[in-house]
Amino acid sequence: MFGRRRKNRSDHLDDPTTDEFARVEGSAPGDNPDDVAFFDGGPYDIDALDEDEVGTSRLDLGSVLVPIPQGGQIQVEMAPNGSPQAVHLVTQHGRITVAAYAAPKSPGQWREVAAELAETLRNDNASVSMESGPWGRELHGSTPNADMRFIGIDGYRWMIRCVAAGPAGAAAADGPLVAAAHAVLADTVVRRGKEPHPVRTPLPVVLPQALADQLAAAAQQQQQQAARQAGGPQQGQQGQQGQSRPQQPGAPTAGRQVPPAQPQPRPRTGGSGSAMQQLGF
Repeated sequence: MFGRRRKNRSDHLDDPTTDEFARVEGSAPGDNPDDVAFFDGGPYDIDALDEDEVGTSRLDLGSVLVPIPQGGQIQVEMAPNGSPQAVHLVTQHGRITVAAYAAPKSPGQWREVAAELAETLRNDNASVSMESGPWGRELHGSTPNADMRFIGIDGYRWMIRCVAAGPAGAAAADGPLVAAAHAVLADTVVRRGKEPHPVRTPLPVVLPQALADQLAAAAQQQQQQAARQAGGPQQGQQGQQGQSRPQQPGAPTAGRQVPPAQPQPRPRTGGSGSAMQQLGF
């Protein structure tokens, strides 16, 4: 199945019927950014997994099911219309964001997207390099204050894009943030669905009900706090009777990042802009 390493690499090379997407399992990286390492893992297509293989250990976001790194917390980015736009995994080293996009049946979309991202980053005065990673080309962009790595993987009618972002130097190839991003991708499951989507369209993000309930409670609490502050001390005391219970520390919120161990890029609530702006820099 896609994303799984074949037992015999030479048999794979000699078999003309082998699925072309197995190229993600290729030989060790060299000078060509499209060379890839001999990598055993995902991302997996959910249609190629048994129910017990999918399990319940991943965070189910509808189009992608992602593992949460040890010690990681969740940050939800909301679109202007109030729907979830992205879910970030916040670690002590930086932020990891995995998103799925509609793609054609044949590979090659990530190569095009990476080239466009590189041009956009250069227009933002970022230093840009194309490097080899476990799945092929990875785009590394950096400024004096921020560092990011874009990792893309072509699948069957889907493309995964992972962004590892943090302070200067955080997205170096041999750093802990990139190692965590690779580990997340290796255990990610993609749920493409049967619905038609234009190429490059982000596949829908759907929050688990428990997470959506926590966000709703946090938003209600923020509204109550704002109302008390606007109404002055007297109204604030009266409003305490209807106050919801305090939010538990570490609970995910919309538009506010769960405090990590080190400073992280500030959240952004939708809208368009440069690659740097969309990452919160």
